[in-house]
Amino acid sequence: MKSDVKPPRWARWLLTRLHPDDTLEEVEGDLDELYAHDYARGGKTQATLRYVLNVLSVLPPFVRRRKRKRDYYQQPSTLTLAMLRNYFKIVWRNLAKEKLYSLIKIGGLSTGVAACLLIALFVRQEVSYDQHYTAGDRIYRILEFSSFRGEVGSGVHFPAPLARTLQAEYPEFEQVGHYNAVEVFGAGSQEVRRSDALESTHDDGFVYASQELLSILQLPFLQGNPQQALTEPNTIVITKRKADTYFPGQNPIGKLLILNNDKQRQYRVSGVIEDFPVTSHFQYNFLMTLAGKEFGEGEQTNWRNSNYINYVRVRSGTDIGQLEHKLSGVVKKYFMPAASREGANHEEMAWLNSFRFKLQPVRAIYLNEDRVQDGLPHGDIRYIWLFGAIALFILLIASINFINLSTAKSANRAKEVGLRKVVGSLRRSLIGQFLTESLLFSSVSVVLGLLLANLLLPYFNGLVAKSLVFPWREWWLFPVLAIGTLLLGLLAGLYPAFYLSAFQPMQVLKGTVSRGSKHASTRSLLVVFQFTVSTVLIVGTFTIARQMHFILNKKLGFDKEQVLVLQGTHTLANQLTPFKNELLRLPDVKQASVSSFLPVEGTKRNNGGMWTQGMQDHEKVSSQHWNVDDAYVKTLGLKLVQGRNFSAQMLTDSQSVIINESLVKALHLRHPIGQRIFNWRGGWTVIGVVEDFHFNSLKEKIQPMGLFLGRSPNTILVKVATQDMAATLQSVTNVWKQFSPYQPIRYSFLDEQYASMYNDVQRTQRIFSSFAGLAILIACLGLFALSAFMAEQRSKEISIRKVLGASLNSILGLLAGNFIKLVLISFGIAAPIGWYLMSNWLNDFVYRIPLGWEIFLLAGLSTIGIALLTVSFQSIKAALMNPVKSLRSE
Repeated sequence: MKSDVKPPRWARWLLTRLHPDDTLEEVEGDLDELYAHDYARGGKTQATLRYVLNVLSVLPPFVRRRKRKRDYYQQPSTLTLAMLRNYFKIVWRNLAKEKLYSLIKIGGLSTGVAACLLIALFVRQEVSYDQHYTAGDRIYRILEFSSFRGEVGSGVHFPAPLARTLQAEYPEFEQVGHYNAVEVFGAGSQEVRRSDALESTHDDGFVYASQELLSILQLPFLQGNPQQALTEPNTIVITKRKADTYFPGQNPIGKLLILNNDKQRQYRVSGVIEDFPVTSHFQYNFLMTLAGKEFGEGEQTNWRNSNYINYVRVRSGTDIGQLEHKLSGVVKKYFMPAASREGANHEEMAWLNSFRFKLQPVRAIYLNEDRVQDGLPHGDIRYIWLFGAIALFILLIASINFINLSTAKSANRAKEVGLRKVVGSLRRSLIGQFLTESLLFSSVSVVLGLLLANLLLPYFNGLVAKSLVFPWREWWLFPVLAIGTLLLGLLAGLYPAFYLSAFQPMQVLKGTVSRGSKHASTRSLLVVFQFTVSTVLIVGTFTIARQMHFILNKKLGFDKEQVLVLQGTHTLANQLTPFKNELLRLPDVKQASVSSFLPVEGTKRNNGGMWTQGMQDHEKVSSQHWNVDDAYVKTLGLKLVQGRNFSAQMLTDSQSVIINESLVKALHLRHPIGQRIFNWRGGWTVIGVVEDFHFNSLKEKIQPMGLFLGRSPNTILVKVATQDMAATLQSVTNVWKQFSPYQPIRYSFLDEQYASMYNDVQRTQRIFSSFAGLAILIACLGLFALSAFMAEQRSKEISIRKVLGASLNSILGLLAGNFIKLVLISFGIAAPIGWYLMSNWLNDFVYRIPLGWEIFLLAGLSTIGIALLTVSFQSIKAALMNPVKSLRSE
């Protein structure tokens, strides 16, 4: 019977299910021959009709599914020890026989498993933040959402009296606490030393916290009284790590710490707590008391200063929705009357009236889907979904390789299948054999993948800026791996098992077995899927790389090169100016300026209203107010477009201001020089206008700004011009030691600080490029397998073409052309997907590159080039083979 002359499957299935087993094989063979005879004489329709009648005629009367009798030659179970041993032997022989293909199978799966494990570790940690609170379902952070001039905003900072008011007037709250993390008030970083030490150490993680917050967050105390740790003025609670740092081997309770050389106000250690878990959004090392603290006169009773973040623990059974609605009463009772007393205009009152409170679960703070600005590090739920999808796709790509490789070599297994069937093997036992092989491959791949992932974990930690570890001691790890191995084996092995076990022994032994031409479309689809995913990742990599290049090379309006940033200089006190003057005597130092306000995020900021004479309250312009000295403009290379710089010799400059172009535009100043503008500190005369410069991330638009002559002594900017930076740094260090022998010098470079603003972007770029490289590598393995299959399938055709005079190039084109078509189809699918995803990503930036066609062209050419290189090996090998050898084998 020809390979394409087959009786209908359903009739054959009926025959095999209902005809007695002892005569099935003979009857099946006879009916096949009759079908072939009828087909040749009367065509397919007649043959099919006769075949169906013949099948019905050989079925026993009153057919029903019979109980299977015990075979005389009983088929062994696929799970007996002997059979398993046999399967292992066959797998081992196949491994030894097809070393390259086996290596690719296991290598692809292992790589995919390793990538999945690493991404799974990352995702697991991201979604496990703040799960350690025993009463986590009752702990919330208070947010507000409001509308101003049609724009909806959100916030997390509230006035100091709010916590006391909520505790006193709302019985639904079991406890209310708050903290202040505003750097202007001393939170953030400090110079720290013990009271009996001379040398201070720079440290960070300082925050002002209330006693109630300790209880709400259930901070585990190791030493001290958790009920009274922060109830007295000038007390501080520190973590175990800091206790070991400052008081190694000692009991720190009652010991004193000096912050920023302020000997008049020393902090007494009143408690030591466990270090915060890495999966806690709240990561502070020093919790300073709020008892007796007032950041400005009347600040603790003022409803107009919002500096505190509030946490609450609600009572069990509280309806959160009703409570949120009920909280609007606080606005009407306290916020609005306070604003009215201070003369707030109608617009501000309308803004306050739009306040809506929300209780954000503590376990939802880290992922921060409400997008509130709170100064805390956050994860991004979009990246979790993205990484999860990438992990799934990489595993699918690896599994597709396994399938393609298995089916590509089907001709080699066909004889084995045919012979097994001839000697009595049933299809189910063959399926069991192939699935067992697949499970063995997946088991080996999971073990190797686990080892590979453990080996790559340090690199991956650097990639995602985490400290991930494998949970070797978790009880669920190995059961999960076992289930994953089983699923992977089934995913990769089901299709090949059913495909290979379906070979008919008669066709195999006659040499007319189909080599899968009917399954070519399936393989093509799988390859298209692989390269679609790879191309999308490549488009993402190129886009992010171009945006990062744009960020690092954009003209920012200031000179960030060779600017040394000396920090902690406020500890020099009255020696600050002599120190600066001494620096200016160094030959490589060109300028030096004292100011903590730097054009990089994470440094000091001061925002407030600015207005001109006669301007209404609601017309006030929100702007930055920076205190700088007279050398600031020159040190940073800011460009004065109008007027002049500050002068230390002109006393009137203490009442002058230099503004940027954005503030000129916002205040509608046609001739700004000499104009009077105002803020809450008084009136100022504009003496200069600087060109707009980027002092925040390129994700934000340049804000209006005013530079004021004033002190902000925590930082000195030093502009140097040197070819030997090491020697210059040593000179600066020597000067520092003269003025501060007990204080280590602390410095950084402005360009590095600027680049660090975009660590998340660079991290995303590295992740995309790594996974794109991995995906394209695994996809190319699949393409390699498919090219081997196609070359093998068409070996006779190629040989005949060569005998008839076909050139090498024509044969190469014949083989490679199909693959290039598949890659082009992949590109056509991937391009709109990549455009959509990367357009959304670029929308996070106010200043961004255009998503031009050249990115897609480059991605497409890269993919095609890599695919061509991959298939060239098999194509050239097929084109150069001896046609005599191939034709003789046929």
